[in-house]
This record gives sequence, structure tokens and C-alpha cells, in this order.
Amino acid sequence: MRVEYINPFVEATFSILKEVLDTEVKRGDLYLKSSSMSIQGVAALVGLAGDVEGRVLFDMTKPTALFVAGAMNGGEVFTTMDEMAKATIQELANMITARAVTQLADLGFKFDLTPPALFTGENMEVSNNLKVEALIVPMDLGVNGAKGRIDVNVAIRERI
Repeated sequence: MRVEYINPFVEATFSILKEVLDTEVKRGDLYLKSSSMSIQGVAALVGLAGDVEGRVLFDMTKPTALFVAGAMNGGEVFTTMDEMAKATIQELANMITARAVTQLADLGFKFDLTPPALFTGENMEVSNNLKVEALIVPMDLGVNGAKGRIDVNVAIRERI
């Protein structure tokens, strides 16, 4: 996986989270994952097609998703993943991927995006059948991650 594909997603995630959550955001250590992996409880998935193919997954716990939904809706308190909370997480995924794809387009890459699909529940796994390792970029929210963590899971390869 080329770093030119990854950096725009990392930069877009960092800047969008800082803008919309009004909290400290700290990037954790990157790591690679080659097989299937467990989802924390709430995940927004955006598919990519064009010069490259793959997906970006925004993975978080339910409490983190509820915090994000509240912060993005003027401080409203969410206690369940209702339709507004779900739509808010999908909009966050839209905002991040749109900014990243715009940066990639400026570099000459062309992409089409799928609308974000949202998955909620326990004991879920995402499988990577692209024959490329997924790069995981943890983003800690709040001081020392006190408001949770969003893992940006990017699996992209050049179209064969």
C-alpha cells in the first residue's frame, strides 16, 4: 500500500475530528493487520473504486459513537444509537472521506466512493479479501483518550 493513499485519510481524520468534536485528538501508533479483525461495536465503512480499490472503515465503541454524535449535534446527549446518532456517524465518515479524496484528486488520483454503510453490534468481524494489509491508525479523543478512540482502518490497493 502506497503512503500517498494513506496520508490524506490520516490527515483528514485528524483535522475533521478536531474541527467537529472540539476536543484534543492524538494519533496513536500505526499498525498493520492482514487477517480479519473484530469491530469495536460501531463501524462506518466507505468503499473506494477508481485508480485504486478498497475501503476505509471508521471503527469505535458504542460510548465513543454516542460521544461523537452528541458533540456533532450541539452537545445533545445520546444514550442509544438512534437514527440521528447513526446518521451522524455516517456523516462523519462522509466528511473525512470527501476531504481525503479531494486531496487525492489534487494529486491526480481518481476515486468513486460508496455511501457509508453503518454496522452496529457485538461480535462482528471485518475481513480483508483485497490481498493487502490494512493499515490501522488509532485516533485518541480527549486528554489521554478519555473520550474514546476511533480506529481508521484503511485497506487500499492499486487496481489490477
